[in-house]
Amino acid sequence: MDNCAAEKIIASLGTHFPLSWLRFHLRWIAWLIPLGVIGAFLLLSPGDVLTKTRLIGYAVCHQLPERSFHLAGEQLPLCARCSGTFLGALSGFVLLTLRGRQRAIGLPPTPILVVLVTFIIALGIDGLNSYLTFFPSLPHLYQPHNWLRLTTGTFNGLALSAIIYPVLNYSLWRDVVNTPSVKDFKELGLLIVTGTGIVFVVLLQPAPLLLPLAVLSTLGVLTVLTALNTILLLMVLNCYGRIVKWQQALLPLWTGLAVSFIELGAIDLLRYLVTRGAGLPF
Repeated sequence: MDNCAAEKIIASLGTHFPLSWLRFHLRWIAWLIPLGVIGAFLLLSPGDVLTKTRLIGYAVCHQLPERSFHLAGEQLPLCARCSGTFLGALSGFVLLTLRGRQRAIGLPPTPILVVLVTFIIALGIDGLNSYLTFFPSLPHLYQPHNWLRLTTGTFNGLALSAIIYPVLNYSLWRDVVNTPSVKDFKELGLLIVTGTGIVFVVLLQPAPLLLPLAVLSTLGVLTVLTALNTILLLMVLNCYGRIVKWQQALLPLWTGLAVSFIELGAIDLLRYLVTRGAGLPF
C-alpha cells in the first residue's frame, strides 16, 4: 500500500526530485504524522488511563450511569450495550486471527450467517425497546435490563467481527484465501462460548477487572474503527488488494488507527460543544 500511495502522491506533485528520495521521505512522513496524531491524543488528553478510556467512550457511547456497569464504584467507559459490542468485536478479531483467518475473505456459510444476522437484529430490537422507555407515553415490549443490553451487545460484536474481518482481508491482501471467516457450527459455538464468558465476567462486576475491562472495551472501539478506516483508505486510494507481507500491512493499519483518533477527538469536541451548549445532561 505504501508504494501504491507513494506513486500516486509523487505523480500528483509533478516534481523532478529522484523517485527513490521521494519514496523514502514520503514513507517517513506517512509514519510520523499518525504517530503525532496518536501521541497528541494520548499525551495531551487529561487524566489517567481510565479517564482516557472514557474520552474514547465519550465519542461512541451515551455513557448514561443507569445503563452502565460499575466496578469498584467506578463506571465503565462504555454503557452495557457498547461494552458488550466492543468486547465482543475485539474477542472475535482475536479468535479469527488465532484460527488462522488472516487472509480469509469468505463470509460464513448461509446457515451461520443467518445466526449472526439474528444476533445483530436482536441488538436492534433490544436497543429500540430500550430507547422507547425514554418516552413514558410510548409503549415498549418489555422492561429493559443491563444484562440484556450486555448480552445482545456482545453477540452483535462477535457477529460484526465475523463480517468485517474478511472485508478487511480482501482490502489488504494480494494473495487471499476463499475461506469463510467462520467455517462451521463448531467455530460458531466457540464464538458463542466466548460471548457467554464475556457476559458472565462483566455481570460479576469484579473490582480488580475495572481497568482491564475499560482498556479492552476501548481497544475494541479502536479495533473496529481502525479496520473500517483502513478499508475506506485503501478504497479511496484505489490500493486495495496489493499487500503481500505483514510488514507492508502495518502502515495502512497505522494510518487507519490515526484516523480513528482524529474521528474520536472531533466527535468528543463536537459532542461537548453541542451538549454543553444546549444544557443536555450527557
